[in-house]
Amino acid sequence: MPQSLAKLWVHLIFSTKDRYPFLSDKSLRTDMHAYLATVLRNHECETLIVGGVEDHVHALFALSRNYSIADIVKEIKRTSSRWIKEKSPTQKKFSWQHGYGAFSVSQSHLDQVTCYIERQEEHHRRVTFQDEYRAFLKKYNVEYDERYVWD
Repeated sequence: MPQSLAKLWVHLIFSTKDRYPFLSDKSLRTDMHAYLATVLRNHECETLIVGGVEDHVHALFALSRNYSIADIVKEIKRTSSRWIKEKSPTQKKFSWQHGYGAFSVSQSHLDQVTCYIERQEEHHRRVTFQDEYRAFLKKYNVEYDERYVWD
């Protein structure tokens, strides 16, 4: 039975350049999340949710076995940057940060992570993006150098 089968759920997190609130307009933010989900699906990534707040994005999706995480992130950032600049003249300086965080999620935790992403606005009334991101890095035992995380 020569099949290659995989189901790798990914919680992807990345921010705007310098965490600038480019996505403060809720309508534009909603459109951006929908656009990112479309790009993921067009690259064979089953997508459960894309959400976030004015300065960063969370996406929960199954990574296609035909693309690397680096290729997927590069593509969604590249195409969405071009898309938002064409959509809104006020977004000419829009840019994503260079880096990202990608964390594995077990099948049994999909509902929990989906709810977490749905509640981002409420969550960030109490916690900054930087503290949230550091908590993910700690939870997943990811070593990092603080000087290079916040480009």
